[in-house]
Amino acid sequence: QVQLVESGGGLVQAGESLRLSCADASGVGFRFVVWAWYRQAPGKQRELVARLDTDGVTHYEDFVEGRFTISKDNTKKMIYLQMNRLKPEDTAVYYCNTWNPNPDRWGQGTQVTVSS
Repeated sequence: QVQLVESGGGLVQAGESLRLSCADASGVGFRFVVWAWYRQAPGKQRELVARLDTDGVTHYEDFVEGRFTISKDNTKKMIYLQMNRLKPEDTAVYYCNTWNPNPDRWGQGTQVTVSS
């Protein structure tokens, strides 16, 4: 299994934005997969952030509160997470994976740190 590669994290102030990217190097069946973003804050379990169904319907956890947008580019085999109005509690390592995540495909994640 080819690991997914996340990028785009960084250190920002509260209220600012970041756009995370995730590359699927294998690309096998990319457009037929339900993709998702997850995050893991220090001392906490990894949790779902957003999901993008194959028909384009998106789902977000309640804490997103309309601030994030998940999308993908089938040609580039990329998944994105646009994050606006970031809060300190969004600080975490962010990962992409499939819905019902494949344990063999977890990447290194990308660190997002939001200062108050």
